[in-house]
This record gives sequence, C-alpha cells and structure tokens, in this order.
Amino acid sequence: MKRLFFFIWLLGLVFWISSTGSTTLRESYLIEIDGIINPVSMDFILKSIHKAEIDQAECLILQLDTPGGLAESMQKIVKGILASKVPVIVYVAPDGGRAASAGVFITLAAHVAAMSPGTHIGAAHPVNIGGQAMDEEMSKKIANDFAANIRSIAKQRGRNQEWAEKAVRESVSITADEALKLKVIDLIAGDLTDLLEQADGRKVMVDSKEVILHTRGIPVRELPKGVRYRILDTITNPNVAYILMILGFYGLFFELTSPGAVLPGVVGGICLILAFYAFQSLPINYAGLLLIIFAIILFIAEIKVVSHGILSIGGVISMILGSFLLIESPEPYLKISKAVIYPTVLVTALFFFWVVGMAVSMRSKKTSTGPEALIGTTGKAETDIDPEGSVFVHSEIWNARSEVLIEKGEEVEVTGIKGLILLVRRKEP
Repeated sequence: MKRLFFFIWLLGLVFWISSTGSTTLRESYLIEIDGIINPVSMDFILKSIHKAEIDQAECLILQLDTPGGLAESMQKIVKGILASKVPVIVYVAPDGGRAASAGVFITLAAHVAAMSPGTHIGAAHPVNIGGQAMDEEMSKKIANDFAANIRSIAKQRGRNQEWAEKAVRESVSITADEALKLKVIDLIAGDLTDLLEQADGRKVMVDSKEVILHTRGIPVRELPKGVRYRILDTITNPNVAYILMILGFYGLFFELTSPGAVLPGVVGGICLILAFYAFQSLPINYAGLLLIIFAIILFIAEIKVVSHGILSIGGVISMILGSFLLIESPEPYLKISKAVIYPTVLVTALFFFWVVGMAVSMRSKKTSTGPEALIGTTGKAETDIDPEGSVFVHSEIWNARSEVLIEKGEEVEVTGIKGLILLVRRKEP
C-alpha cells in the first residue's frame, strides 16, 4: 500500500510539474494594425494567426486602430479568426483609436473583444474593391449581404446582433462604455496588463472546443511587421501610389526622349510596377487612369507638334480630372488628397510647358552649324561671277552662282545653297 501510495503521489507530482511548467512556458503573441484594412494587413494577420497556432501560443492579441478598409480583405481576416485554433483577442487601442467599417466585423469575430477607454466602434460600411458605381438595387443587395454576415458573426460569438446590423445599415457608432453596456464587446481594459488580467479564466469556443484562457501574468511577445510589410503597407497608401505612378511616367518619358540614359527608365519602370501593385489593393477607376495616361500623351505630343499650348492645356485638364477620378470610394481614407493632386499637376504642367518653350525656342533659333548656317552671311567675290565663280565666305572659298553679273572684289550675300554651290547676290549698300 505504501508503495502504491508513493507511486500515485509521484505520478501526481510529475503531472503537476509538467502542467505548471507548460503553462509558464506559454506566452501570448501581440500584433498591431494601425491603418487601412487591405491585402497587406490581411496577409500579416493571417500569417500571425498561423504562427501562433504552430507555436501553440496561449492567445493572439490583435491591437486594432482602423478607419476601415476593403471588404474582400476584411472577409478573409474574419474567416481566419473564426477558424483559428488559438484564441484571438481583438483590442481596440490606444485611447482615441477606433474600429470603424471593416474593423467592426473583425472585432465582433474575435474570441474576446476588448476596447480601450476613449475609443469607439461602428459605421460598418466595408468598401467594395474595384470602385464600381452601384445602382440602388445592387447597393441594397450588398447591404443585406453584409447585414446577414455581421449578424451571423455576432450570433456565433454571443454578441448584440441588433446593434451589429444597425452598424451596417445605419452607420451607428458607439463609445467603449456603450459597447460594453450593449454587449458588443466583452471588456474595457486600460492597457495590455489589464487586458490579460481581465481575460484570465474566460471560457471561449476555439475550433469547436471550450478553452479556458490562462493569461494572467504571462509574457507578451510582439510580432513585428518587418521591412517587407512596412514597405508594402506604405506603397498601398493612395497618395504614395499616385506619386509613384507619376514618377514612373516621368522616368519613361526621360528614357524615351534620351535613349541610352538607362537610369530614368529603370527607376520609372520600378515606380510603375509598384504603383500598379498598389492599385490592385485600391478601388481604382480605370477611366481616371486612362485620363492620366492621355494627359501624358498630350504633353509629349506638344513637344513634337507645336499647338501654341492647346495640347498642354488639354493635358492639364485631363490630368486633374483623372487624378480625382482615379480612386472611386466614398471613404476619405481611400481617396487621393487634394494637397497631393494640385502640386503634382502644377509641377507636371510647368515642367512640360518649360520643355515645350525650350523646343519652340530651339526651332526658331537660327542654325549656327553646317552649310545652312551660311545663309544670310556676307562675303567677297574672289572672281567674276557670270553666272558662276567663287566667293570667300566664313574664311572659306566656295563655288558660287548668281543671276546677275558680280565683279571680282564686290561684296556678296548668300541667299541659298544648292549642293556645294552657294547662291549669292550683290549685297545692297
């Protein structure tokens, strides 16, 4: 009996040590999303969830501050959270932050939804990628689809379905205190430590299984975005994508007008590729893009064909219209800023006006090299010219021809060139 008791006690001790050891070794992962929900942030979130699953993290904390984003990216994030094998805690922070539009769906999909004091949530109108104009019937269908989607998410997480639908249909927004009162979120936390304290002991359904969170005092490991995601996130900014496109056109223009320069073509090509990558993540209106391309064509044509500024004026108008139509979205954070459009168009117009002016002045400038430069110059007849002879012009002796007799020693004026013979006349006194 003593041996049996000792064996049971030893087995229990080993089990207790292994269980406590595994608990202390587990940690929570933290990622931060501050900005638009787009394919870049979507990829980062989904890969972070996957890493947390592989490492068997206690939970993944998604600190969220977003004005919204694209519907397609939002839906994939929601699917990733709902199918996650580790608990996902969405924490709307810091103070003054928000979970608007697509952020509402992501917050409601979390296993634990939390907000920081001073934050707000609502106005759930995800943007349809592509920027296509929708008639009233199509808009109604999309609203119904998203309303049903958000109700389903709220029901699965046991949250307020009625308010969730209002957030889609009526664009309602509420504060953190109101969200807690209406059971839209689970808790309000002042910081990460407070969040982990309050989340400890909560029961959540993860992968169809009930899981109890053990988050009190566990270490928090932040997963940084890294250089790749930061660069991609920067270029998908509408203003940056627009500037990259214009720089790309500049580069190709310089390469075409100065063949062999190489550098402008390389830089321009890279800028255009990055710009078109960014456009895949934005609701682009291709009519606006074509107007900008047409503006560049008009500017280049002005250099080749002097239209007294008509082509350049048309280019300016086309670029302004194209810039405002390029990104079609009701959301201001997806539009190109006027503070970027006007200076860009102005600089582009001034540049091409300067180039056109230089081209016109070069055309009107008298030729200073070659045989054509002799026209209008004066010299002296070396022999009698009747009708042919020789003249001394520009320190050179040329064969010359005249319609009237010019005697040797008389001053002559060159009126034209025929092959290697100068056409001259007697210079008028």
